[in-house]
Amino acid sequence: MNYETVIGLEVHAQLTTRTKIFCGCSTEFGRTPNSQTCPVCLGLPGALPVLNRKAVEFAIRTGLATNCRIAPRSIFARKNYFYPDLPKGYQISQYELPVCEHGWLDIDLGDGQSKRIGITRAHMEEDAGKLIHGETPETAGSSLVDLNRACTPLLEIVSEPDMRSADEAIAYLKKLHQIVVYLGVCDGNLEEGSFRCDANVSVRPFGQKEFGTRAELKNINSFRFIRQAIEYEVERQIDLIESGGKVIQETRLFDSGTGMTRSMRGKEEAHDYRYFPDPDLVPLVISPAWIEEVRATLPELPDAKRHRFVEELGLPAYDAEVLAADRNLADYFDACVTLAKDAKSCANWVMGEVLRKLKETDTEVVAAPVTPELLSGLLARIADNTISGKIAKTVFEQMWLSGETADQIIQAQGLKQVTDTGAIEGLVDQVIAAHPEQVAEYLSGKDKLIGFFVGKVMQASQGKANPGMVNQLLKKKLQG
Repeated sequence: MNYETVIGLEVHAQLTTRTKIFCGCSTEFGRTPNSQTCPVCLGLPGALPVLNRKAVEFAIRTGLATNCRIAPRSIFARKNYFYPDLPKGYQISQYELPVCEHGWLDIDLGDGQSKRIGITRAHMEEDAGKLIHGETPETAGSSLVDLNRACTPLLEIVSEPDMRSADEAIAYLKKLHQIVVYLGVCDGNLEEGSFRCDANVSVRPFGQKEFGTRAELKNINSFRFIRQAIEYEVERQIDLIESGGKVIQETRLFDSGTGMTRSMRGKEEAHDYRYFPDPDLVPLVISPAWIEEVRATLPELPDAKRHRFVEELGLPAYDAEVLAADRNLADYFDACVTLAKDAKSCANWVMGEVLRKLKETDTEVVAAPVTPELLSGLLARIADNTISGKIAKTVFEQMWLSGETADQIIQAQGLKQVTDTGAIEGLVDQVIAAHPEQVAEYLSGKDKLIGFFVGKVMQASQGKANPGMVNQLLKKKLQG
């Protein structure tokens, strides 16, 4: 029997506010355990939560970017459960009336195909703390709790069960990840837990309308592991059904060491959490004016940027994809184009030398020593034949190290390209005279030897001769 995979994803995006969602404690990562807490996030009696306005703004931004309806009125609820890292014994979340609903994202399936993935809701909630299980010899056999993360603002984005393969799930996750990072609402750091995913996975016979019993795979922190976890779980469920067993609804953990999922606990239903409206928080009312104010601040999003790069700047789709993948890189490229007026040359250099040096030196593009202004100056010297493309790479290396302009380096090192016809012609004559055997072979039909002669002339000129003029003069002399 053939089976169809059904996947729905729940993504927790940690919002990049400076303070927590219901108190003024810092959200900075990596501080001393339990140093960023107060009576509110510790859940002490009598402490009252106050909603962070910036967190609401970030939720609105994300909702607009994912085509959601922004609710004019939403309510915070208490989600009741008991766990050592949940100091209040409940989590403040949203249940019946979330801030964002009924959105969608289009994902690329390749070969020009796309698919729309529905977004059921996006709601705000507070994070729990963190349990640390025996990580040192002194704490072996015990667990410690760090409540720095408690009350950190999260936006939980819940998809419809519209994905039918691990590939589709990863495409959706990467698209959503790119959007929240573009918006500046989440840093997207999977290793630090800023962007976490729970995957609900089930299988059903092809043609069956009813969903199968799902398993929830919890808190997976890399795209690679998410793919592995889904693929393993699909095979596990199919094997279980085929052997006469029955899939049970449960929460499972993924073990990256074995590549397998294992049972963690039975899956809770909404009634298990005994949701009820939080009496300490009034309903959240969002005016149309506030929504439009936030909409006006949205950046150009990745899809729109890719489309503009192709349709307006004439770039190939591949170039547009690479350049739009990161907002800062796209801004760097845009600034270069504005100055240099040559989109393809800018794309080639940004995707080539700039990305190479960023990777080589582990530098963020916003801190690149060769700014868009400096790069555009270098491209201008290539365009007016002051230097060749080959010498330009040497100049670029010096610019990266020194921060000097292309003109300063060209002048100081005497790198100006030789365009004097007489001087180049003299070098061409010398090279032809020095290689009679290769000349004979060229004249016998081995046209590719022209590259040999060009190389020799460029070597003789220390790379300063204009390659186009060298090529032209060689062909004229050899064929004359």
